[in-house]
Amino acid sequence: MSTEVRSLEPKALWENFADLNAVPRPSKKEERVIKFIKDFGQRLGLETYEDETGNVIIKKPATPGMENRQTIAMQSHLDMVHQKNNDTDFDFDTQGIAMYVDGDWVKARGTTLGADNGIGVATIMAILASKDIPHPAVEALFTVDEETGMTGALGLKGGLLDAKILLNLDTEDDHELTIGCAGGVDITATGTYQQEATPAGMAAYKLTVKGLTGGHSGMDIIRGRANANKLTNRILHHASKQFGLRLSAIDGGGLRNAIPRESSAILTVPEADKAAFEQFVETQRAILTQEYKSTDPNLQLQLEATEAPAQVADKAFTATFLRAIYATPNGIYRMSPEIEGLVQTSNNVARVELAGGKYKVLCLTRSSVDSEKEDLAAAIQAALELAGAEVSLSGAYPGWAPNPSASIIKLMSDLYRSKFNSEPDVNACHAGLECGILGSNYPGMEMISFGPNIRGAHSPDEKVQISSVQKYWDYLLDTLQRIPEKV
Repeated sequence: MSTEVRSLEPKALWENFADLNAVPRPSKKEERVIKFIKDFGQRLGLETYEDETGNVIIKKPATPGMENRQTIAMQSHLDMVHQKNNDTDFDFDTQGIAMYVDGDWVKARGTTLGADNGIGVATIMAILASKDIPHPAVEALFTVDEETGMTGALGLKGGLLDAKILLNLDTEDDHELTIGCAGGVDITATGTYQQEATPAGMAAYKLTVKGLTGGHSGMDIIRGRANANKLTNRILHHASKQFGLRLSAIDGGGLRNAIPRESSAILTVPEADKAAFEQFVETQRAILTQEYKSTDPNLQLQLEATEAPAQVADKAFTATFLRAIYATPNGIYRMSPEIEGLVQTSNNVARVELAGGKYKVLCLTRSSVDSEKEDLAAAIQAALELAGAEVSLSGAYPGWAPNPSASIIKLMSDLYRSKFNSEPDVNACHAGLECGILGSNYPGMEMISFGPNIRGAHSPDEKVQISSVQKYWDYLLDTLQRIPEKV
């Protein structure tokens, strides 16, 4: 682990971040990080509790002189998105994140960094361990599985927290105060298809789309970045109509909450069409490079001759499957008519895999309007069912309705103006935060989300800005001193 990172200021925060990043912590495999955070609380002699879902709560009394202030909850999630570049040799199950300092940024070598939401976790750890930071009574809530279903927040029961104010440390722009978010639902389509021996006289290729920018499928969907699954399907669909293309395999994308950066397909075309097909792909390369020159300047489209597969999908299924993926909406579905610049509803075609007579398609549909989320999910379900897929909807979670009149919002907005001589961006976001779910079990709790500048979350380009972390830390410490007295 980089000693450079451990020497950054505020040292207590970065030391904890380095310790945390040494612990593998993928969603749904959080046993090691749960033990890590419980051991941390117990070493400090603080009340530490793990609920039946795996969430960890650590309570710390107020510092002397602040006993009459309102109790606050500070919340972050323990899991992180595990993504790496294809050419990066890294085992997330056994290795800690390899961090380094690049100017004003902390980055990872070919993998996600885990600043989402590791910086928030490390911040709370620093407050819990501090001996000289004034604060009211703190209830630290560390949730699990935020990235792949929010099951930690969904499983948190009422009555475990006394706080009436919750500070969620999971926003990725230091000028933003987030007071609302989108809900989401997972769409999973599976099915089988008939295979047949690869016909004689076929040339085989591996088609690869890579080098895309990717990013967070909520926060970055507004940026219009290319989706590797959709680009690959676009090429395959048109080629199938011109060249008698047959599919053998597709392997594209990964996690639902990451815009796919890479996708590949194994296919065959008649030998007689080789030259025309290769020219077609070259033409598509030029078209896509032009279309995405601003959002995805490193886009690569590669076509390599390969050994012919033993089997391919039958012709009818190939055409039907490619049409179904083509018809599946991706990206922004509707902008908010009430809040300027806010994506209201979107879908991410996150994962497409096909091989050996089976296929799977994974999507994540988001919306701040539950009825519209359900409507778009139903439309996607219908498109995939027309192709013969079995489609299930799962993991639905509610959005977080903004409450602009909450006292914590006024407190932190006023403080931001006085500290930084500028207006904070008080907004709702298109990402899924846990606040909406937590609020269902703790009605009346005031909530706000903020954090430092993090870029490229959910991708190997993830990085966190060092100077922004200092700004965010100072802002948090001043906020803690201004928490009002109990009513």
